[in-house]
Amino acid sequence: MDALSKLLRAMRLSGCVFFDAEFTAPWCVAGQARPEDLPPDMPVPGHLMEYHYIVDGELYLQSNGGAPLLARKGALLLLPRNDFHMLSSHTGLKPVENDALNTVEIESGIARIRYGGGGKRTHMLCGYLGTDDINNPLLMCLPSVMQLDLLNTSTGAWIQGAIRHTMRELSQGGPAVAANLATLAEVLFAEAVRSYLKDLPEGQAGWLAGLRDPVTSKAIALIHTQLDRSWTLEHLAREVGASRSSLIDKFVRLVDASPMQYLRRRRLLRAAEELNCNKRTVSEIGFAAGYESEAAFSRAFKREFGASPKAYRNAGRPAPKTTSDSGGSTAAKALHQVQ
Repeated sequence: MDALSKLLRAMRLSGCVFFDAEFTAPWCVAGQARPEDLPPDMPVPGHLMEYHYIVDGELYLQSNGGAPLLARKGALLLLPRNDFHMLSSHTGLKPVENDALNTVEIESGIARIRYGGGGKRTHMLCGYLGTDDINNPLLMCLPSVMQLDLLNTSTGAWIQGAIRHTMRELSQGGPAVAANLATLAEVLFAEAVRSYLKDLPEGQAGWLAGLRDPVTSKAIALIHTQLDRSWTLEHLAREVGASRSSLIDKFVRLVDASPMQYLRRRRLLRAAEELNCNKRTVSEIGFAAGYESEAAFSRAFKREFGASPKAYRNAGRPAPKTTSDSGGSTAAKALHQVQ
């Protein structure tokens, strides 16, 4: 298993299909995955990513006021940060109100939508990918919209079949459904990320570029998957097959932090999540984050997030999404189309 696969496995992705939509031109709808869109009894993940798979026809997608993106049959459109977006048959149309859509609930909570003016037909399946790893830097570095042409990828046929099979499975239930949905979610996300990484310009710095480097990517994967391990720089360098100086140089150049700084940030981010999500004491959470005293943990936490752990917990803040460890470039945040 390569470093990216290990990193994705640690994210524990989930997924599902929740809309079977058929539109006829002219049409325009606004979208953003919401917890209430998920099928009944499905756990709600901490972070949602909406996707659309175009079964037939074509459509335009516009996100955050950016340029419209044309996508055709066989395309998978993924929105890693679940940004508000519009889908339409033509540009310049006003989205219809949700209550005007003819929505019928079918098997296992999946909604069937049929709407439009009677012209050219577009059929798509809409779903979500989810993770509770809300502060994973991968989510912060990816572009607003990613398009993957499944007709021209090695796993495209499998993914298309798996999406359709998912809908049949949901109607039948059974113990294998959750595992199959998780596998599909992981494959969908992995294919989109791999295609995006492949097209990154040579020489580009940033966290995503670090994933493309064999040494740095292994170190990142080890830190994310074994965060509780008593890492030292020597141990980490030995595991990835590099010298200490080489590992530091690559991390600083690509990720804009040393390996130990990156490890510290990941542990503090997890500590922030735990302050909101469990009843362990501040001392216990700090010790798990690698600090031998509550005072040392409090100082480090306040430097990173601007508040002490106790103040942070009392304020009931959501776990922070810092940009200090993302390393994302301007290009990585722009609308990107993977051909």
